[in-house]
Amino acid sequence: MVKVLFVAGEAAPFIKTGGLGDVVASLPKELRQQGIDARIIIPKYGAISEKIKNRMTTKTAFRVPMSWRLQYCGLEELEHDGVPFYFIDNEYYFKRAGIYGHYDDAERYAFFSRAVLEALPYMNFQPQIIHCHDWHSGMVSVFLTAHYRSNPFYQRIRTLFTIHNLKYQGVFSKEIMVNLLDLGWEYFTPSGVEFYDQVNFMKGGLIFSDLLNTVSPTYAHEIQHAYFGEKLEGVLANRRLDLSGIVNGIDYTNYNPAVDPSLFVNYDWQTRARKNKNKVELQKMLGLTVAADKPLLFMNSRLIEAKGLDLVLRVLNEILASDAQMVILGQGDEHYHHTLWHAAWLHHDRLAAIIPYREDISRKAYAASDLFLMPSRYEPCGIGQLIAMRYGSLPVVRETGGLNDTVLSYNENTGQGNGFSFTNYNAHDLLATIRRAISFYHNKEVWNKLTARVMRTDNSWRVSAGKYRELYNKLYVEEYIYKGAAASPETILSHTDLTIPDDIERLIPAQEGSYAH
Repeated sequence: MVKVLFVAGEAAPFIKTGGLGDVVASLPKELRQQGIDARIIIPKYGAISEKIKNRMTTKTAFRVPMSWRLQYCGLEELEHDGVPFYFIDNEYYFKRAGIYGHYDDAERYAFFSRAVLEALPYMNFQPQIIHCHDWHSGMVSVFLTAHYRSNPFYQRIRTLFTIHNLKYQGVFSKEIMVNLLDLGWEYFTPSGVEFYDQVNFMKGGLIFSDLLNTVSPTYAHEIQHAYFGEKLEGVLANRRLDLSGIVNGIDYTNYNPAVDPSLFVNYDWQTRARKNKNKVELQKMLGLTVAADKPLLFMNSRLIEAKGLDLVLRVLNEILASDAQMVILGQGDEHYHHTLWHAAWLHHDRLAAIIPYREDISRKAYAASDLFLMPSRYEPCGIGQLIAMRYGSLPVVRETGGLNDTVLSYNENTGQGNGFSFTNYNAHDLLATIRRAISFYHNKEVWNKLTARVMRTDNSWRVSAGKYRELYNKLYVEEYIYKGAAASPETILSHTDLTIPDDIERLIPAQEGSYAH
């Protein structure tokens, strides 16, 4: 059985700030169903509930080298939903309010990355692949190369680095190179971790990992260009042959309107008429005008500019004048909080602004809503539109990133489509698309067909997990070729139970020594 260790800064249900936590928790669960021994390691944050902490068992304690220092580290574990979780414990670094945004994040996540590698021999689990997620684990591949490759225990470990959001990179002063990272200045180059005379943890993961992927095919293409590349487009373009895009899925056992305990009324695609009961109850709860026939729009988002809030606010009055109601849920930039609270006060019968985020309201609003708004300026993948479709709410999105890959705008001529979309980042294009969607809401024959379609579409992890298995296959095939351990598919198969890819002959060099890593 192939062994994969997920390394991330967060994982639901223990701690999460967004979609990253959901992905890290749910993808290994599906991979284990497909025969991969996938496990997860995250920091043991102070914000994790005491109830969960009391379930953890301590495996061991050891010291982690941090340049000239040796820092304490505890390794704890528990099993959740059939997935083994490990926790890196150091109260100085992780027992504090919040997760990210502290003055010493460089030290905290450098310690975490180094501690993960130091912890491996104590786990009774030697991964063949370390799967790193976002900048918080970007230094794992750098440290593996710089400090551990000479140790036989680590020599055959391969790395995959997944970009969830390129905007957040972990950029810090170059002073940490020696006194924190214990790296020679040969690593502080354009082909290393140097980034405009600073250290970039994300870039470290992009340069030193064996393979790269991000969370949608469109985003994988977009980030190789300046508008979306966040000044790393050159690095990504240079590694384009090692970069792929795999759309996220959602956990269908967690997101299931037929059994979701948060809903007022449960339903499935065959009983989706019950959605209106959820709408009426939510209208009562939030003080909106109770009207089951009014289209209800829902936006569940971090309240930041990149999510398209400026577009929504520019045409908010026109949206609400379309005989529609809206619920906006989330938290983020303070000026958006005040603007939305004021708008909800002015339009209290049609608009509810729920700040900060509440999971119970989120579930109720997915079930109650008819349309789900996601007009993002950029969106690596997004899972909100996938959850919305699971609950029978049609997405209205901008054609970018994973939204472009998961939402096909309804075509009344062919009958194809599962939502509504627009191309240009423009408020009136958004408004026109919302009005178009509302016009079909009043055509019940079309609407019933579309809601049945989206609720029956499989946006679970099943297909995407299979594509991750293909990446793990590729990593392991390359490892054997590179080490000279195999000359044929049959020889490789004798060393691992991985399924051999159909195009393996392409991966095997014609002559010994011709493989260039």
